[in-house]
Amino acid sequence: MKRIVVGLLFGGRSGEHEVSLRSASAVAQNLDDTKYEIIPIGIAKDGSWYGPVAIEDIISFTPENYKGSEVTILPQPNNKLLLNINDFSKSIKLDVVFPIIHGTFGEDGTIQGLLELADIPYVGAGVLGSSAGMDKIAMKKIFADSKLPQVKFAQVLRKEIEEDIEKVLDYIQKTFTLPIFIKPANLGSSVGISKVKKFEELEASLLEAAKYDRKLIIEEGLEVREIEVSVLGNDGPKASIAGEVIPCNDFYDYKAKYVDDKSILKIPAEIDETTMKKVQQLAIEAYKALDCAGLARVDFFICKKTGEILLNEINTLPGFTSISMYPKLWEESGLPMPELLDQLINLAIERYNEKSKNLTSFTS
Repeated sequence: MKRIVVGLLFGGRSGEHEVSLRSASAVAQNLDDTKYEIIPIGIAKDGSWYGPVAIEDIISFTPENYKGSEVTILPQPNNKLLLNINDFSKSIKLDVVFPIIHGTFGEDGTIQGLLELADIPYVGAGVLGSSAGMDKIAMKKIFADSKLPQVKFAQVLRKEIEEDIEKVLDYIQKTFTLPIFIKPANLGSSVGISKVKKFEELEASLLEAAKYDRKLIIEEGLEVREIEVSVLGNDGPKASIAGEVIPCNDFYDYKAKYVDDKSILKIPAEIDETTMKKVQQLAIEAYKALDCAGLARVDFFICKKTGEILLNEINTLPGFTSISMYPKLWEESGLPMPELLDQLINLAIERYNEKSKNLTSFTS
């Protein structure tokens, strides 16, 4: 049986570059090499593409320690080729691409747009779902329009901070009670996020978040439990059992997620059956609201005082590291990683075939 050729894109121009290396390494090691020919493609921090990278070298990939060729995918239908820039005769035809690039230039619709233009099937949400899922402001506005319950939030622009930070500080103080969270609107893995407990900390937190994006989101901070659900599917998505994150730090920041390795992940979450069904239902509603495909992790808050369930955010390309919730939740739901990856690749091809039914020209 001919193996499916999978282009595994990783790295990228993102603050989550190193996380992507870990995710891609885990994906490569769990793809069945009797079914798939894996073509790892490393994207450097400057945006240059290299490949194929040896699977064992993914975790330590840099252009300096890679001895192969630069490669690219052209933004036009070209027989689904990964072009070898140095020698076109060594170009590789890809059957599907698995982009495991977290954050900017990978999870935000840009890579998805390139792959759409190149007419190559790919794992995960399309341009709309990816870009809306990446932009926390756009995402929350869509959720609000769908009447999904959320925490109070507001937007601040970097330009507003640069022009009159005192006005911004005054607006936040009048709009929110502490604690609050300050976040870059377009970034994941908790990079650039601060929990503000004193107004004296507000200015530094705004400036820190503004390093990473022109749009910032301000969110009320409640006493909550953090619940996560994995979703899998295209037009008929399914939800995993829910898990709970108990951060080792004050909140589930980058260090708690990827460095300290001391946060507790409870799977399944210790919630009653009614609450479990409710978060699963809301996860699917959120997934459909953004027109997601393939996969996403949907995060919730459960208020400790009231038990109210609030939708936090959706992550359209969640981590696949050894401690990542997305694959862990599916494993505990009866779908181990190799089978999960099989389904994701099948869903990518299914979605591509469905979209191929669309007419792209019109004659009267």
